[in-house]
Amino acid sequence: MSVTVRVPAKVNVQLAVGAARPDGFHDLANVFLAVGLYDEVTVTPADELRVTCAGPDAGQVPLDRTNLAARAAIVLAERRGLDAAVHIHINKDIPVAGGMAGGSADGAGALLACDALWGTQASREELLDICAELGSDVPFSLVGGAALGTGRGEKLRTLEVGGTFHWVFAMASRGLSTPAVFREFDRLTEGLDVPEPVESQPLLDALAKGDPEALAAAVSNDLQPAALSLFPELADTLAAGRAAGALATLVSGSGPTTAFLARDAESAVKVAEALSASGTCRSVRTTSGPAPGATVTS
Repeated sequence: MSVTVRVPAKVNVQLAVGAARPDGFHDLANVFLAVGLYDEVTVTPADELRVTCAGPDAGQVPLDRTNLAARAAIVLAERRGLDAAVHIHINKDIPVAGGMAGGSADGAGALLACDALWGTQASREELLDICAELGSDVPFSLVGGAALGTGRGEKLRTLEVGGTFHWVFAMASRGLSTPAVFREFDRLTEGLDVPEPVESQPLLDALAKGDPEALAAAVSNDLQPAALSLFPELADTLAAGRAAGALATLVSGSGPTTAFLARDAESAVKVAEALSASGTCRSVRTTSGPAPGATVTS
């Protein structure tokens, strides 16, 4: 028997970042939107825990116990007094180290898959608690849709979305480390008065109305200057998307994937074609959101 779970990527339509806390984390006002790029995580009984991965950039995915999918299996097994003896296979389509929560998605996917495989019948609250233990973005990968994340991003409030938003994502030639981007944020803001992160009401209203132009006027990412400082070439990709008619351009999360909000599906295709021809990125994908969270598919 095996269980397969499909789990989505995310884009941060708002990422407000506070000053570093004593524990090294940062308080956030993080508005997540799940989008239709998916990893599939399959778990199968095995003699011991092992992880395999296939798909674009699979060679960059750790296959040891540092992988969030492996950690998810271990934590759930420990809570239930079980042996985490499963083969976890990840079919990867979410960019690796791209700021779209691919690793977090795999953690949420493996957790839901192991819960189904082992029949542990964990409550939604326990699953979310384990997700928060695994990482700041993992709870949203389980929930999907749209949500406001506070604290370090793990405390979620589901948000209403009144329509479909069309996106283009440009994949960069290399990855960026999320901890490195936060360190650069701290360096760039050293000595400055960093305000407390607060969600943007105009942005929440735009999501609720399904209004892409209003959303474009409200998107923001406080980590973007840090990502651009570490990867200056991303500015060329953002400029190419703006020139192609994107309503909004931003670095996705900690980057280096760049995100472009389009007016509709037809406009998204035109932006994608222009980005592909620009020579400023490795590859381009079009999709839409919101998308459902982690879902058992077989």
